[in-house]
Amino acid sequence: MTSNTSVVTAIEAAVTGDPTNWDLRLHLAELMLGAGRAADALSHAGAVLGARPADTAALALAARAAEGAGDPERSAAYRRLHEALAGGGVRQPAREAVAQAAPAPPSAPPSAPPLTGEPGRLRLVRDAGDAGASVVPESERPDVTLADVAGMEAVKRRLNLAFLAPLRNPEMMRMYGKSLRGGLLLYGPPGCGKTFIARATAGEMGARFIPVGLSDVLDMYIGQSERNLHEIFEAARRKAPCVLFFDEVDALGRKRSLQRHSGGRDVVNQLLAEMDSVASNNDGVFILAATNHPWDVDSALRRPGRLDRTLLVLPPDEPARRAIIGAGLAGRPAASDVDAARLARKTEGYSGADVAHLCDSAAELAMEASLEAGEARPIRGADFARALKDVKPSTGPWFDTARHYAMYANEGGAYDELLEYLRARRMI
Repeated sequence: MTSNTSVVTAIEAAVTGDPTNWDLRLHLAELMLGAGRAADALSHAGAVLGARPADTAALALAARAAEGAGDPERSAAYRRLHEALAGGGVRQPAREAVAQAAPAPPSAPPSAPPLTGEPGRLRLVRDAGDAGASVVPESERPDVTLADVAGMEAVKRRLNLAFLAPLRNPEMMRMYGKSLRGGLLLYGPPGCGKTFIARATAGEMGARFIPVGLSDVLDMYIGQSERNLHEIFEAARRKAPCVLFFDEVDALGRKRSLQRHSGGRDVVNQLLAEMDSVASNNDGVFILAATNHPWDVDSALRRPGRLDRTLLVLPPDEPARRAIIGAGLAGRPAASDVDAARLARKTEGYSGADVAHLCDSAAELAMEASLEAGEARPIRGADFARALKDVKPSTGPWFDTARHYAMYANEGGAYDELLEYLRARRMI
């Protein structure tokens, strides 16, 4: 047991130093699950899926971890998505029958759904009477507002102009012909608070918030993914005003030219149709989407009336980092030599998740020292100094990739804001 614990600790340290080593992170999640740390395993598997949404191994592990963490609904959602991507729902006799171009054997179950699809890719067709329960995610009324978002004044100003000011001034909106429709694409490095900002925007508006993930839409049956998407939009229209939030929208709205199979292209086409709302009225449905890879989002999704506005969510500025450190120390014993303002200055370029992890690491070091000494002591500045040597900003690889798109694929000035940031910090 001690040996296993040492291995997990060593791999945790390696992942901390290289958080984008997804294969190592997935291995760590597997070990954590075996050690009974299902919640930690689910967190790491979720991080892998954030970067590689179609990773079937990560989906399978996330399903097991969610079940171990006592979240059967989330486990079932991961399993459905795993089956959709891996084709796990196709029975072996049916696979062999199609491969041999022969009729199904008499012993085949009569309830087995028929097979169709492109050469080399089998898909299930759902019978008309085989409809399952509603796939619409639960809506919520967030209890956070933009006042809870520390710093990031430029982001809040853009959100105010795009959504909040017209909503608060209906007369002005009618005067200038402003319609409460269309959408906003939040993009930037991972861990910088895009989802929190979307939830805070809904809270500021007093609107319902409906988060939509990949597992809420994709289904193994032909046409069901499109129907799921339609159901979600219909629910949002009934609950207007509401914020419909698509996280990792590049996984759903990936460029059709990059998709090998028609299934993914059909989902993009359905998403376009729902946003255009030819047959329905989308007034009062505010569409927010987030992505770490805006260059992978289909260009048609970013046309006027759809995700026609983009907002760069950068690593938190100094006031925001100071607030995150304050929140990370809340409820924990801290010595007087812990200087949040100084730490905020030393963490330039860190994502919000990096800063939170820095606080956790310092707390772990203080706890380890307390256990060794046999008496509790507060978190000291020296603990943060040690943690800073291990916890490095994880945003570097993202900026390395983003720089090339900003410099050489900046059609229509889509990445002007990013270019300005890079130049100001002499990153180009």
